[in-house]
Amino acid sequence: MTPTQQDIIRTLGVVPHIDVAQQIALRVDFLQHHVTQAQKTGLLIAVSGGVDSAVAAALCFRATQALCARTGQDYRTIALLMPYGIQSDIEDSWSVVRALGIVHAIEMNIQEAVDESVTECEYALKRLGSPRHLSRLAKGNTKARMRMVMQYALAQELNVLVVGTDHASEAITGFYTKYGDGAVDLTPLSSLNKRQVVLLAEALGVPHHVCTKAPTAGLWPGQTDEDELGITYAQNSDYLEGKPIDPLIASTLERMYVATAHKRNPIPGI
Repeated sequence: MTPTQQDIIRTLGVVPHIDVAQQIALRVDFLQHHVTQAQKTGLLIAVSGGVDSAVAAALCFRATQALCARTGQDYRTIALLMPYGIQSDIEDSWSVVRALGIVHAIEMNIQEAVDESVTECEYALKRLGSPRHLSRLAKGNTKARMRMVMQYALAQELNVLVVGTDHASEAITGFYTKYGDGAVDLTPLSSLNKRQVVLLAEALGVPHHVCTKAPTAGLWPGQTDEDELGITYAQNSDYLEGKPIDPLIASTLERMYVATAHKRNPIPGI
């Protein structure tokens, strides 16, 4: 049975109207709780240059600052910038780091690791009798998964939790990489839609040009979320706020939600 609009909204936990200050406080408290419960020393967040990671980074930094103030101990937010080769908007990532005042930030280039992995996969395809280059999508997802491999290697050494940037507008479409950007310890944005994420960004001091830039997963040059999905984030957010929208858009979102259930559900077992 295809889930209804209200079924999906209820499952993803989205509310139609938010108090921005209250939502910020709620999510900062959430992060503090999990850091202390897990006996970690902080949080690690990949800052892509987009609004989602900027908001997550801002929440992380507020959480670790609050923990430092409350306990007198050293808690850190570590921002990772992870371009593949030359990233045209890498300055957007650094502008976020500077605007938020994050002290611990480092750039790590993933190109060599990704290219080596892709080459080995192509050798394997040849040996399996299916010689070809990896598709653009498969290579793009390899980039996302390589970023997560590096984040967890550092997180383990530094005793911190990995924070994700996924939110309800991505969850409904499954627009994230399974075991890539979807593989994290905490998702402080998960019950917000894209419109609400931008509202938090404006309140948290994220640079305006980052709040308004076209969303992209950065899987390949020129890729944008809305072009790939064929649905705008305004339409997506309207749906998740329970507003009436074009029935064709609604049915498309519902089909996407069903088709990508494997990304949101626990791993099946028997």
